[in-house]
Amino acid sequence: MLKRVATCVVAFLLIALAPAQAAETRASENGAILPFPPVPTASVAGPTLQESKHVRRAEPNHLPADAPNILIVLLDDVGFGQPDTFGGEVRTPNLTRLANEGISYNTFHTTSICSPTRAALLTGRNHQRVGSGTIAERALDFDGYTGVIPKSSATIAEVLHDYGYKTAAFGKWHNTPATETTAMGPFDRWPTGYGFDYFYGFLAGETSQYEPRLFENRNPVEPPHDPKYHLTQDMADKALTWISQHQAFSPDKPFLMYWAPGAAHGPHHIFKEWADKYAGKFDSGWDAYRARVFERQKKLGWIPQDTKLTPRAETMASWDSIPEAQKPFQRRLMEVFAGFVEHTDAQVGRLIDGLEQRGLRDNTIVFYIFGDNGASAEGQNGTISELLAQNMIPNTIEQQLAALDKIGGIAALGTNKTESMYHAGWAWAGDTPFRYTKLVASHFGGTRNPLVVSWPKGIKPDKTPRAQFHHVNDVAPTLYEILGIIPPQEVNGQKQDPIDGVSMAYSFADPSAPERKTIQYFDNNGSRAIYHDGWIAATFGPLVPWLPASPGLATWDSNKDVWELYNVQKDFSEADDLAAKEPARLDEMKKLFLKEAEANKVFPIGAGIWTRLHPEDRIKVPYTHWSFDAATTRLPEFAAPGVGRESNRVIVDADFGKDASGVLYALGGIGGGLSLYMDKGQLVYEYNMMMIGRYIGRSPQPIPAGKHRIAVDTKVGKPGGPAEVTISVDDVETMRVAIAGTVAGAFSASETFDVGTDLGSPVSFDYFERAPFRFNGKIEKVDVTLR
Repeated sequence: MLKRVATCVVAFLLIALAPAQAAETRASENGAILPFPPVPTASVAGPTLQESKHVRRAEPNHLPADAPNILIVLLDDVGFGQPDTFGGEVRTPNLTRLANEGISYNTFHTTSICSPTRAALLTGRNHQRVGSGTIAERALDFDGYTGVIPKSSATIAEVLHDYGYKTAAFGKWHNTPATETTAMGPFDRWPTGYGFDYFYGFLAGETSQYEPRLFENRNPVEPPHDPKYHLTQDMADKALTWISQHQAFSPDKPFLMYWAPGAAHGPHHIFKEWADKYAGKFDSGWDAYRARVFERQKKLGWIPQDTKLTPRAETMASWDSIPEAQKPFQRRLMEVFAGFVEHTDAQVGRLIDGLEQRGLRDNTIVFYIFGDNGASAEGQNGTISELLAQNMIPNTIEQQLAALDKIGGIAALGTNKTESMYHAGWAWAGDTPFRYTKLVASHFGGTRNPLVVSWPKGIKPDKTPRAQFHHVNDVAPTLYEILGIIPPQEVNGQKQDPIDGVSMAYSFADPSAPERKTIQYFDNNGSRAIYHDGWIAATFGPLVPWLPASPGLATWDSNKDVWELYNVQKDFSEADDLAAKEPARLDEMKKLFLKEAEANKVFPIGAGIWTRLHPEDRIKVPYTHWSFDAATTRLPEFAAPGVGRESNRVIVDADFGKDASGVLYALGGIGGGLSLYMDKGQLVYEYNMMMIGRYIGRSPQPIPAGKHRIAVDTKVGKPGGPAEVTISVDDVETMRVAIAGTVAGAFSASETFDVGTDLGSPVSFDYFERAPFRFNGKIEKVDVTLR
């Protein structure tokens, strides 16, 4: 009896559940649930071969028969008024070539900063919705700022991979928490964990173009010590090789390539001959540059004829205020930058040529996004070591010029001996006609970047700029519409967050098509804005990128910010503030911002500046003690012991040969770092304070051959304050080094901690030509303890 009842219950449940199961099956088959279900075999398996039938199962094609290849090019830290394609004075012939073969957008927007823009681009969501409210190195434990793209927001690579695309990412990633970029992962937060079959590039926000900290998939790669090597060229080479392999191994599949070189983010590195192309071109300075570009933009029809040129901020230097003795330095910094950008555009041209040579160009849609934010004003007064500004370390141009003279003068700018960044005035001019720069989310100078879309098979060339308001989160839904993909409701068992972007495909054939994006918020470091139906309300926030220290940052209260209001359908450059004339509209816009902010995990407003105010809360590993050996290399600084910023003790046990030479341990690179090394038997300690201060101690006597213990005791008073380093050999004090000021944050965003060698950019000029200067003895142990 019980058995019959149980059977009936099971049957009833199966009948009741059948519709739901059928619906789920249909959903998975139409792409609402990814990955697609496996195709059942068509073969019949009997007990014997004679009773069996083999039929090869037909794998379904979930894409249109003519699905295009996709190439997304994303440049870094370049501005609206820089490419000559659209009126600037930096040559970009391949941006021009693609614009002539496709269409351009002059009202396309980013988030004003690196990691957030990339997260929004890759997912089609607003940046804080996907945990990317700030850069990876400043990640926090607020939901909108974790630095982790949640699996509930699948990337375009994950979705397209499931639909049959082959996927590859090249260059800058910057969407993995800085403490998770070690050899221990977790790798599901690396590019290959977000849907890319192949990755070749760097995980941090920047790297040297000559000694980049590269990975191929999960494997570290050391570039050659070759004076002809340049990362952006290497990236183009690897991308073309990958395309060739794709054509050889899976020619029936379309591909998605995300090519994000990290240029022209600092450090500005380019060969002398490229910088020399611009010799004398910028001699008249940034104010004159801005005036010329503005007139050219109007003449080309890139901006409306009634656009107004916005004024320079009172806190930003005019060109006339720069002392004559410093102007050659400032001019050369811009020449280096311009050469860097042109060289990068040339590599894009190599990619396009490669597609044409392989017969792929006609059905490849190219999105050439000229910048992940506006031009960068983080150089402030111009610098030979960009981390000076990012660490807010007081310095003078005279100090920098003195340091520069020791390594070859301004001719050294752009080489691997410097990590230069141009003056903020050049960035302001590079964002013509807008008022501000990168890091400012409230105004277009930080958030508006040119976009070119070219697809010979699908888009008819048209030189009329598309003026519909769009955002980087619109790229993903555009691709989905082109491919007939409905954004999935579930991916790998994770229910998906809503897509925030709006497809731009409606504007491909019609420059006057009615705008479909009606609302978009912006937020970065407390600088914020809200766009709605042709109007923008905005407030600048507490952080001034071009000032070494923003006044009032510590006491800033977002509730007291003064808002501005612009009708951007009539006022292209946000020149006329209508807040006083339209207070009711402004009030409604402010309320709308708060509504969007709450829905997108923006709170607390200004979270991006938290670690500037609370450096103790920086992203870090939980350890206070480490034990290393010679196998320890490529440990990212954010996961490494803070031997340059905190009190600590380092014990090195090693076996020294006669006249021992080589690095015992090192952290950082030529732009800033520290190193303990041997030089022909002599023990040397160097603290490189961002190139403007070098504190060096040398043992008075060589260390004899044999086993020895070296102890390095560092006492740091307060973050960024002075330090005293005491070094002993076999318990006998050997030297002391007094350091006037230490780095409070990090020496570098990309350089690493290495034992027994100094990989990447070398810390010291003393062994610059001998890098990586491997230790020729045997290191048994390096123990580090924070105190």
